[in-house]
Amino acid sequence: MPPRASRADTLAQRLLDAQVAYHLDRFTGDRLESTVAGLVESLLDSAGPHQLADLIDREAVAAVVVRAMANVPGSAAVSGIVEMGTQVAHDGPWQPFPVGETVDREQVEVLVTSVLELTPVLERALERLTGSPLVGVVASRFMGRIASEVIQANQAVASKVPGLGPLVSFGTSTASRLRGAADRQFEGLIGDAVGKGGTFAVRRLNRIFVETLRDPTTREAILQVWDQTSGERVIGLGAYAAHAEVSGVVDAAHELAVTALGTEHAARVATLVVDALFEWFGGYTLAELLDQLEWPRDEVIAHLVPLASFVVDTLRASGDLERLLRAQLEPFYASAEVADLLR
Repeated sequence: MPPRASRADTLAQRLLDAQVAYHLDRFTGDRLESTVAGLVESLLDSAGPHQLADLIDREAVAAVVVRAMANVPGSAAVSGIVEMGTQVAHDGPWQPFPVGETVDREQVEVLVTSVLELTPVLERALERLTGSPLVGVVASRFMGRIASEVIQANQAVASKVPGLGPLVSFGTSTASRLRGAADRQFEGLIGDAVGKGGTFAVRRLNRIFVETLRDPTTREAILQVWDQTSGERVIGLGAYAAHAEVSGVVDAAHELAVTALGTEHAARVATLVVDALFEWFGGYTLAELLDQLEWPRDEVIAHLVPLASFVVDTLRASGDLERLLRAQLEPFYASAEVADLLR
């Protein structure tokens, strides 16, 4: 007859096997989804009455967000996602569809109106460009080219009218001088007088642009362009640019984002955003938050159960679920307290 301690150990092992088998049976076949659904419902019931600020540590969330911003964007996984996204954007959808089927015209009208109402803000932003000498040079050249094209167009029209050609023949030489001046190296444009001229050109160009935005016809013109393009089908960027060109822009933007998100300034902004989210939503219970998100509890369960069931079924089929259960339960049955109870 085996010693009492040996009998207790044997009984403990049998109890462990029975409990593991019991749980595995709950996650098998037809019982799998009902078991997972019950667990999800119990979790939501338990967390539902508590405020989010009591369930989630604000500092821990901020630390995770900052850590993710500093490391995830430059990771191999994200680089692969960016490459995949670039390929999808280049190739376009499998079945092209009209742009107008994705957005209502009324929404476009509201957006255009809202953007045009920001014209004063844009005007103040453009005014800051006057402090850049190179922007002044570019603006001067642009204005010069516009003037040159206008003069040449007038000269071309006048040359078709008998007697007017000689009167506007100076237009060609004037346009040439303007174009030549615009295309010179800007070393010859350095100087106080030219600097003031560049500033004037920038301000003049800004005023033309702003006044164009304020023109009531601009809104109608933008909406007319939308009406024309809304019937066009969405296609890939490959119709307009080579893959290398698209990839070059995307890679440059990705590198910029990786660098910017890894700075201390970005980390501070992320912390502020997390704090703001907790200030805004921290007082909500989980049930209240789901209501605010317009995501009914039943739909949450309906989406989570298939996902969780698939994972659990895969772990059960591979034997990993049994190993996980044994690893969690075995220390209890091997404890001295259980051994004393079974002797």
